[in-house]
Amino acid sequence: MRALLVVNPAATTTSARTRDVLIHALASEMKLEVVVTEYRGHARDLGRQAAESEDVDLVVALGGDGTVNEVVNGLLHAGPDPDRLPGLAVVPGGSTNVFARALGLPNDPVEATGALLDALRESSERTVGLGMAAGTPGTEDEAVPARWFTFNAGLGFDAGVVGRVEQHRERGRKSTHALYVRQAMRQFFGEAHRRHGTITLERPGAEPVTDLVASIVCNTRPWTYLGNRPVYASPKASFDTGLDVLGLGRLSTPAVARYVGQLLLSSPERGPHGKHAVSLHDLDRFTLHSKVPLPLQMDGDHLGLRTSVTFTGVRRALRVIV
Repeated sequence: MRALLVVNPAATTTSARTRDVLIHALASEMKLEVVVTEYRGHARDLGRQAAESEDVDLVVALGGDGTVNEVVNGLLHAGPDPDRLPGLAVVPGGSTNVFARALGLPNDPVEATGALLDALRESSERTVGLGMAAGTPGTEDEAVPARWFTFNAGLGFDAGVVGRVEQHRERGRKSTHALYVRQAMRQFFGEAHRRHGTITLERPGAEPVTDLVASIVCNTRPWTYLGNRPVYASPKASFDTGLDVLGLGRLSTPAVARYVGQLLLSSPERGPHGKHAVSLHDLDRFTLHSKVPLPLQMDGDHLGLRTSVTFTGVRRALRVIV
Protein backbone atom coordinates (compact mmCIF):
# COMPACT_ATOMS: atom_id res chain seq x y z
CA MET A 1 0.00 0.00 0.00
CA ARG A 2 1.23 3.47 -0.89
CA ALA A 3 0.44 6.03 1.76
CA LEU A 4 1.01 9.71 2.45
CA LEU A 5 1.50 10.67 6.08
CA VAL A 6 0.61 14.32 6.77
CA VAL A 7 2.26 15.42 10.03
CA ASN A 8 1.36 18.55 11.95
CA PRO A 9 4.54 19.35 13.92
CA ALA A 10 2.56 21.57 16.28
CA ALA A 11 0.19 18.74 17.30
CA THR A 12 -0.59 19.28 20.97
CA THR A 13 -0.06 15.79 22.40
CA THR A 14 2.80 14.32 20.35
CA SER A 15 6.50 14.97 20.79
CA ALA A 16 9.08 14.66 18.02
CA ARG A 17 10.24 11.35 19.52
CA THR A 18 6.70 9.98 19.57
CA ARG A 19 6.15 11.01 15.97
CA ASP A 20 9.35 9.23 14.95
CA VAL A 21 8.14 6.03 16.62
CA LEU A 22 4.76 6.27 14.88
CA ILE A 23 6.37 6.93 11.50
CA HIS A 24 8.65 3.91 11.91
CA ALA A 25 5.69 1.69 12.83
CA LEU A 26 3.65 2.82 9.82
CA ALA A 27 6.59 2.58 7.42
CA SER A 28 7.11 -1.04 8.43
CA GLU A 29 3.70 -1.93 6.97
CA MET A 30 3.43 0.27 3.86
CA LYS A 31 5.31 2.36 1.36
CA LEU A 32 5.19 5.65 3.22
CA GLU A 33 5.88 9.22 2.20
CA VAL A 34 6.06 11.65 5.12
CA VAL A 35 5.38 15.38 4.73
CA VAL A 36 5.48 17.83 7.64
CA THR A 37 3.09 20.75 7.26
CA GLU A 38 4.70 24.18 7.07
CA TYR A 39 1.80 26.62 6.86
CA ARG A 40 -1.94 26.94 7.44
CA GLY A 41 -3.68 25.16 4.57
CA HIS A 42 -0.68 22.95 3.75
CA ALA A 43 -2.53 19.79 4.81
CA ARG A 44 -5.38 20.75 2.45
CA ASP A 45 -2.92 21.18 -0.40
CA LEU A 46 -1.38 17.78 0.34
CA GLY A 47 -4.82 16.14 0.43
CA ARG A 48 -5.65 17.66 -2.95
CA GLN A 49 -2.39 16.43 -4.44
CA ALA A 50 -3.12 12.93 -3.14
CA ALA A 51 -6.61 13.03 -4.65
CA GLU A 52 -5.19 14.02 -8.03
CA SER A 53 -2.41 11.44 -7.90
CA GLU A 54 -2.68 7.86 -9.10
CA ASP A 55 0.07 6.74 -6.74
CA VAL A 56 -1.56 7.24 -3.33
CA ASP A 57 -3.91 4.66 -1.79
CA LEU A 58 -4.18 6.14 1.69
CA VAL A 59 -3.69 9.50 3.42
CA VAL A 60 -2.87 9.38 7.14
CA ALA A 61 -3.43 12.56 9.12
CA LEU A 62 -1.27 12.87 12.25
CA GLY A 63 -2.60 15.86 14.16
CA GLY A 64 -5.74 17.34 15.65
CA ASP A 65 -9.18 17.98 14.20
CA GLY A 66 -7.92 21.01 12.27
CA THR A 67 -5.36 18.89 10.42
CA VAL A 68 -7.98 16.26 9.65
CA ASN A 69 -10.38 18.91 8.36
CA GLU A 70 -7.75 20.33 6.00
CA VAL A 71 -6.86 16.88 4.64
CA VAL A 72 -10.54 16.05 4.09
CA ASN A 73 -11.15 19.33 2.23
CA GLY A 74 -8.16 18.59 0.03
CA LEU A 75 -9.26 15.04 -0.72
CA LEU A 76 -12.80 16.18 -1.58
CA HIS A 77 -11.94 19.38 -3.44
CA ALA A 78 -13.62 18.00 -6.59
CA GLY A 79 -16.42 16.23 -4.73
CA PRO A 80 -16.83 12.88 -2.99
CA ASP A 81 -15.92 9.64 -4.78
CA PRO A 82 -15.15 6.98 -2.15
CA ASP A 83 -14.47 4.24 -4.69
CA ARG A 84 -11.80 6.27 -6.49
CA LEU A 85 -10.25 8.59 -3.93
CA PRO A 86 -7.61 7.53 -1.40
CA GLY A 87 -8.90 6.41 1.94
CA LEU A 88 -8.33 8.42 5.11
CA ALA A 89 -6.76 7.27 8.36
CA VAL A 90 -6.33 9.37 11.48
CA VAL A 91 -3.73 9.30 14.24
CA PRO A 92 -4.97 11.72 16.92
CA GLY A 93 -2.47 14.33 18.04
CA GLY A 94 -4.60 17.28 19.09
CA SER A 95 -6.16 18.34 22.37
CA THR A 96 -9.64 16.93 21.72
CA ASN A 97 -9.64 14.72 18.58
CA VAL A 98 -13.42 14.52 18.23
CA PHE A 99 -13.46 12.95 14.75
CA ALA A 100 -11.03 10.16 15.63
CA ARG A 101 -12.77 9.34 18.89
CA ALA A 102 -16.20 9.44 17.27
CA LEU A 103 -14.90 6.76 14.90
CA GLY A 104 -14.02 4.63 17.91
CA LEU A 105 -10.24 5.16 17.79
CA PRO A 106 -8.17 5.37 20.99
CA ASN A 107 -7.25 8.91 21.97
CA ASP A 108 -3.61 7.91 22.58
CA PRO A 109 -1.61 8.27 19.33
CA VAL A 110 0.46 5.12 19.92
CA GLU A 111 -2.60 3.00 20.64
CA ALA A 112 -4.41 4.57 17.68
CA THR A 113 -1.49 3.66 15.41
CA GLY A 114 -1.73 0.07 16.58
CA ALA A 115 -5.47 0.07 15.90
CA LEU A 116 -4.85 1.54 12.45
CA LEU A 117 -2.33 -1.15 11.56
CA ASP A 118 -4.76 -3.85 12.73
CA ALA A 119 -7.51 -2.30 10.59
CA LEU A 120 -5.24 -2.25 7.54
CA ARG A 121 -4.30 -5.91 8.00
CA GLU A 122 -7.99 -6.81 8.30
CA SER A 123 -9.09 -4.46 5.48
CA SER A 124 -11.47 -2.83 7.97
CA GLU A 125 -13.05 0.40 6.72
CA ARG A 126 -16.31 2.33 6.61
CA THR A 127 -17.73 5.06 4.41
CA VAL A 128 -18.97 8.03 6.43
CA GLY A 129 -21.20 10.97 5.67
CA LEU A 130 -19.92 14.52 6.02
CA GLY A 131 -21.32 18.01 6.26
CA MET A 132 -20.74 20.80 3.80
CA ALA A 133 -21.34 24.53 4.31
CA ALA A 134 -21.33 27.30 1.72
CA GLY A 135 -22.45 30.88 1.27
CA THR A 136 -26.15 31.06 0.37
CA PRO A 137 -26.94 32.02 -3.25
CA GLY A 138 -28.55 35.44 -3.54
CA THR A 139 -27.00 36.78 -0.33
CA GLU A 140 -23.90 38.84 0.38
CA ASP A 141 -22.13 35.60 1.38
CA GLU A 142 -22.85 33.74 -1.86
CA ALA A 143 -19.21 33.98 -2.98
CA VAL A 144 -17.95 32.19 0.15
CA PRO A 145 -16.59 28.85 -1.09
CA ALA A 146 -17.99 25.54 0.10
CA ARG A 147 -16.15 23.76 2.89
CA TRP A 148 -16.50 20.26 4.34
CA PHE A 149 -16.68 19.47 8.03
CA THR A 150 -16.38 16.10 9.72
CA PHE A 151 -18.13 16.34 13.07
CA ASN A 152 -19.67 19.75 13.84
CA ALA A 153 -20.21 23.36 12.85
CA GLY A 154 -21.83 26.31 14.53
CA LEU A 155 -23.13 29.81 13.83
CA GLY A 156 -23.34 32.19 16.75
CA PHE A 157 -22.38 31.55 20.36
CA ASP A 158 -20.18 28.44 20.13
CA ALA A 159 -18.31 29.86 17.13
CA GLY A 160 -17.63 33.00 19.14
CA VAL A 161 -16.04 30.87 21.85
CA VAL A 162 -13.86 29.13 19.26
CA GLY A 163 -12.76 32.50 17.92
CA ARG A 164 -11.76 33.70 21.38
CA VAL A 165 -9.74 30.52 21.99
CA GLU A 166 -7.95 30.91 18.66
CA GLN A 167 -6.93 34.47 19.58
CA HIS A 168 -5.30 33.16 22.75
CA ARG A 169 -3.59 30.33 20.88
CA GLU A 170 -2.11 32.83 18.44
CA ARG A 171 -0.57 34.54 21.46
CA GLY A 172 1.11 31.30 22.50
CA ARG A 173 -1.47 29.87 24.91
CA LYS A 174 -2.08 26.13 24.87
CA SER A 175 -5.52 24.85 23.93
CA THR A 176 -6.93 23.40 27.15
CA HIS A 177 -10.43 22.66 28.38
CA ALA A 178 -9.98 25.32 31.09
CA LEU A 179 -9.24 27.89 28.39
CA TYR A 180 -12.46 26.95 26.56
CA VAL A 181 -14.50 27.27 29.76
CA ARG A 182 -13.08 30.72 30.54
CA GLN A 183 -13.70 31.98 27.01
CA ALA A 184 -17.24 30.55 27.05
CA MET A 185 -17.98 32.63 30.14
CA ARG A 186 -16.55 35.77 28.52
CA GLN A 187 -18.51 35.11 25.35
CA PHE A 188 -21.69 34.73 27.38
CA PHE A 189 -21.31 38.03 29.20
CA GLY A 190 -20.29 39.79 25.99
CA GLU A 191 -23.09 38.33 23.84
CA ALA A 192 -25.20 41.25 22.64
CA HIS A 193 -28.08 39.11 21.35
CA ARG A 194 -28.32 36.42 24.03
CA ARG A 195 -31.91 37.26 24.97
CA HIS A 196 -33.29 37.89 21.48
CA GLY A 197 -31.62 35.81 18.80
CA THR A 198 -30.97 36.92 15.24
CA ILE A 199 -30.77 33.52 13.50
CA THR A 200 -33.52 31.96 11.36
CA LEU A 201 -33.33 28.35 10.21
CA GLU A 202 -35.07 27.56 6.93
CA ARG A 203 -35.55 24.09 5.41
CA PRO A 204 -37.67 22.72 2.59
CA GLY A 205 -41.22 21.75 3.50
CA ALA A 206 -41.23 23.20 7.01
CA GLU A 207 -41.93 26.46 8.81
CA PRO A 208 -38.86 28.57 9.61
CA VAL A 209 -37.40 28.42 13.12
CA THR A 210 -36.78 32.01 14.18
CA ASP A 211 -34.98 34.06 16.84
CA LEU A 212 -32.16 31.60 17.61
CA VAL A 213 -29.13 32.81 19.55
CA ALA A 214 -27.01 29.75 18.81
CA SER A 215 -27.18 26.97 16.24
CA ILE A 216 -25.03 23.87 16.65
CA VAL A 217 -24.82 21.55 13.64
CA CYS A 218 -23.73 17.96 14.29
CA ASN A 219 -22.61 15.36 11.76
CA THR A 220 -22.05 12.73 14.44
CA ARG A 221 -22.11 12.21 18.17
CA PRO A 222 -20.73 13.30 20.53
CA TRP A 223 -20.61 17.03 19.83
CA THR A 224 -17.32 17.35 21.71
CA TYR A 225 -15.42 16.07 24.76
CA LEU A 226 -14.58 17.61 28.10
CA GLY A 227 -11.51 15.56 28.97
CA ASN A 228 -12.74 12.00 28.66
CA ARG A 229 -16.40 12.94 29.05
CA PRO A 230 -18.40 12.94 25.81
CA VAL A 231 -20.87 15.81 25.43
CA TYR A 232 -24.00 15.19 23.36
CA ALA A 233 -25.69 18.21 21.79
CA SER A 234 -27.58 16.04 19.28
CA PRO A 235 -27.63 12.45 20.57
CA LYS A 236 -29.18 11.02 17.37
CA ALA A 237 -26.52 12.43 15.06
CA SER A 238 -24.62 9.82 13.07
CA PHE A 239 -22.07 9.43 10.28
CA ASP A 240 -24.76 7.35 8.54
CA THR A 241 -27.50 10.02 8.41
CA GLY A 242 -27.89 13.66 7.43
CA LEU A 243 -27.14 16.58 9.75
CA ASP A 244 -28.66 17.32 13.15
CA VAL A 245 -29.22 20.80 14.58
CA LEU A 246 -29.57 22.07 18.13
CA GLY A 247 -30.96 25.61 18.16
CA LEU A 248 -31.13 27.70 21.33
CA GLY A 249 -33.55 30.60 21.45
CA ARG A 250 -32.45 32.20 24.70
CA LEU A 251 -29.20 32.47 26.64
CA SER A 252 -30.33 34.16 29.83
CA THR A 253 -28.39 33.24 32.97
CA PRO A 254 -31.00 30.67 34.14
CA ALA A 255 -31.24 29.19 30.63
CA VAL A 256 -27.47 28.84 30.30
CA ALA A 257 -27.20 27.22 33.72
CA ARG A 258 -29.88 24.74 32.66
CA TYR A 259 -28.28 23.96 29.28
CA VAL A 260 -24.81 23.57 30.78
CA GLY A 261 -26.18 21.11 33.32
CA GLN A 262 -28.01 19.19 30.60
CA LEU A 263 -24.87 19.04 28.45
CA LEU A 264 -22.74 17.79 31.35
CA LEU A 265 -25.33 15.10 32.06
CA SER A 266 -26.08 14.37 28.41
CA SER A 267 -26.00 10.83 27.06
CA PRO A 268 -26.60 8.99 23.78
CA GLU A 269 -30.25 8.90 24.82
CA ARG A 270 -30.82 12.50 25.91
CA GLY A 271 -29.39 15.93 25.13
CA PRO A 272 -30.38 19.54 25.88
CA HIS A 273 -34.12 20.17 25.89
CA GLY A 274 -36.67 22.72 27.02
CA LYS A 275 -38.97 25.50 25.87
CA HIS A 276 -36.26 27.44 24.03
CA ALA A 277 -34.31 24.46 22.66
CA VAL A 278 -35.06 23.09 19.18
CA SER A 279 -33.67 19.72 18.06
CA LEU A 280 -33.85 18.63 14.42
CA HIS A 281 -32.63 15.27 13.12
CA ASP A 282 -31.37 13.90 9.79
CA LEU A 283 -31.55 17.03 7.61
CA ASP A 284 -30.22 16.90 4.06
CA ARG A 285 -30.24 20.66 3.48
CA PHE A 286 -31.06 23.82 5.42
CA THR A 287 -30.00 27.46 5.65
CA LEU A 288 -29.13 29.65 8.61
CA HIS A 289 -29.76 33.37 8.10
CA SER A 290 -28.78 36.05 10.60
CA LYS A 291 -29.90 39.66 10.83
CA VAL A 292 -26.36 40.61 11.86
CA PRO A 293 -22.98 39.04 10.99
CA LEU A 294 -22.15 36.20 13.37
CA PRO A 295 -19.06 34.02 13.82
CA LEU A 296 -18.97 30.65 12.03
CA GLN A 297 -16.90 27.64 13.05
CA MET A 298 -16.38 24.23 11.49
CA ASP A 299 -14.56 21.38 13.22
CA GLY A 300 -13.28 23.85 15.79
CA ASP A 301 -11.84 26.27 13.21
CA HIS A 302 -13.09 29.88 13.32
CA LEU A 303 -13.96 31.05 9.80
CA GLY A 304 -14.96 34.66 10.35
CA LEU A 305 -18.36 36.37 10.28
CA ARG A 306 -21.31 35.27 8.14
CA THR A 307 -24.92 36.34 7.65
CA SER A 308 -26.17 33.34 5.64
CA VAL A 309 -24.85 29.78 5.41
CA THR A 310 -26.39 26.82 3.59
CA PHE A 311 -25.63 23.39 5.03
CA THR A 312 -25.80 20.07 3.20
CA GLY A 313 -25.52 16.58 4.66
CA VAL A 314 -23.74 14.28 2.19
CA ARG A 315 -24.07 10.58 2.86
CA ARG A 316 -21.23 8.17 1.99
CA ALA A 317 -18.75 10.93 1.25
CA LEU A 318 -15.43 9.53 2.49
CA ARG A 319 -13.81 6.12 3.00
CA VAL A 320 -12.13 5.84 6.41
CA ILE A 321 -9.88 3.11 7.78
CA VAL A 322 -11.09 2.06 11.25
